[in-house]
Amino acid sequence: MRTPLGRVRSLGAAHTGTGDFWRQRLTGVAMTLLIIPAIWVVMMLVGRNQAGAAQILGSVPIALILLCFIVASTWHMKIGMQVIIEDYVHDEKLKLAAVMANQFFCAVVALTSIYALLKLSSGV
Repeated sequence: MRTPLGRVRSLGAAHTGTGDFWRQRLTGVAMTLLIIPAIWVVMMLVGRNQAGAAQILGSVPIALILLCFIVASTWHMKIGMQVIIEDYVHDEKLKLAAVMANQFFCAVVALTSIYALLKLSSGV
């Protein structure tokens, strides 16, 4: 439902909320499916030195499981924080800055985690 003024100005819903809703649910399901293997890998790494960790993470299936978990969790984090920012920050300039900072932070976390995983799995 739109107000008459909203109809005149063509203002209203941006029609992007449903996509974000389903992407957040999809990443949530992916994390649910990947959490047990990710915990299993972390438990295998407990008490090992860097050479032992590189040997375990050098396995392609294990590296792929952790890579998928990193991507799903950072994407889920980005969407969740963006929804919170859009709902609770009312100043438009502050909202824009917070959304941009959220995007940057999530990208840095994802890229740093992927770099660390690739560096450990390559044995360097």
